[in-house]
Order: sequence, then structure tokens, then C-alpha cells
Amino acid sequence: MIYHLSLQTAGIIAGVLLLVVGLLGVLKPALSSGLASRLPRSRNAGIVLLAIDLMWCFWLLWTMEMGEFSSFRKPLLFILPVGFFLVVTFVDEFLAVRALGILFLLGAEPLLDAAFFQSETSRLLVTVFAYLLIVAGLFWVMMPYLLRDQLTWSTKHPSRWRALHVIALLYGAAILACALTRY
Repeated sequence: MIYHLSLQTAGIIAGVLLLVVGLLGVLKPALSSGLASRLPRSRNAGIVLLAIDLMWCFWLLWTMEMGEFSSFRKPLLFILPVGFFLVVTFVDEFLAVRALGILFLLGAEPLLDAAFFQSETSRLLVTVFAYLLIVAGLFWVMMPYLLRDQLTWSTKHPSRWRALHVIALLYGAAILACALTRY
């Protein structure tokens, strides 16, 4: 265990995150759809998200037990900032989408770690959310144009945008309710 999060804490974090995203999409659909539509090509958002990814990966490498691979720690700690600089310099296309995909992949691990070996069946709400993050992250890192296409499809009709956010809102409420009452 790297993160030492309880299932309740992981559920609260995931539930609140989904509630905030869902509420923003339901209450301010024009604002949220506008922000989402600009995200794939936003260089500034890409740099910020990639910097968050860099700090998270740096912290992981610094603190995790690597066993027989511990001799690779220092070279990897050197390579991470160099890789960050190279990606920011040479990757212009969909940097924000790729960085968001990496963030989703990093964020899924603490959720799965918290739900591991828990007996509550409702833990599957957190686990399913983590696997949705993994699938989305893998696709967005490898094929970043998919997020642009998904956002174009979902923002085409305001009712579709609201319906997707109502689903996120309800799922977040379910996770949060389970986190506060069952975990």
C-alpha cells in the first residue's frame, strides 16, 4: 500500500469530485461545455496537468519501495523532469488530453488500493469508477483525439450534456452516500 487511504476517504474524494463535476455541468451547462470544448487544444491546461503528473510521479518514485529495482530510483528521478521538459517542448497536439489521461491513470490506483480486500459489496462503486478512469486514461493517452470527438458529441445538444452530468451527479451521490454510511 502506497497511499494508505481508507475506503471511506477514497469514497468521499471520488464522490465529491463527481458531485462537483456533475453540479457544474447541470447548473452551468454553457460555461462547463465551453471549458470542456477548449480543453483538448489548451496548451496552458496541458502544462498545468502535466506538471501535476510530474509532481505525483516524482513523489511516487521518491517514496515507494522498489525492492531490487531501487538502483533505478536516481536515474528515474533525473529522467522525469527531463521528460517533462521534452514533452512540453515537442508535444503540441492534445497535450492537455494526454496529461489528463495520465492523471486519470495515476488517480485510479489509490481508489483500487483503498477498495482492495474490503468486504462491502458497495466498494464496487469505487472500483468501477477507478476502472472507468483507467479505460478513459488509456484511450486518451494513446488516441487523444477521442476526447475531442467525445466532447463534440456530448456538447452537440444541451440536453445530452445535462444528461451525462446528471449521471455523474447521481453516481457521485451514490458513492458519497456509501462512503458516509457503509464504509
